[in-house]
Amino acid sequence: MAKKRGKILSVNLSVESLQKELNRVEKKILFCKKIRNTIFSLIVIAAITVIISVMLFPVLRVFGTSMKPTLCEGDLLISLKTEKIRTGELVAFYYGNKVLIKRCIATAGDTVSIDESGAVTVNGEEINEPYVSEKAFGECDLEMPYYVPENRYFVMGDQRKDSIDSRSTKIGCVAPEQIIGKVVLRIWPINKICFFNGL
Repeated sequence: MAKKRGKILSVNLSVESLQKELNRVEKKILFCKKIRNTIFSLIVIAAITVIISVMLFPVLRVFGTSMKPTLCEGDLLISLKTEKIRTGELVAFYYGNKVLIKRCIATAGDTVSIDESGAVTVNGEEINEPYVSEKAFGECDLEMPYYVPENRYFVMGDQRKDSIDSRSTKIGCVAPEQIIGKVVLRIWPINKICFFNGL
């Protein structure tokens, strides 16, 4: 009788340990599934973020000082993908293998004139430029007044003395196919986060 009880007890112990092992394996499988699903979700979110940032909201980093004091070296910007730029807006565009950021001063059909002191007039009216800390004629080899060709944008840097822009035939006016987008938001540094509007 004692032998039978011992056998029953060992069978019960075996069933219990088997059940525990089964539960442990099931939990492990469930945990692995959760990890796999989480990783898959993160990859999908990252891919969607990259697609959105490249296709609609390219992120740009400022190099150089041609847009001071509005933009400083190291600033991180978000641009909105568009080819339609209005006067006063900041525009990012391709120039060769570089990306430049300048301010749109005039659009197709406008007449631009810049005097020796650096004062800019568009269609005979001097424009208000609170974003410029120091006016300068800069590197300009255009004959003034200058007529902006059809389907082109005349752009200038806010740091007029150092900026090479549409005033120079090296760069000239910007065509829509060169445009990455208009700069709409600075996201870095944190203490300088702001939206950008036109004039």
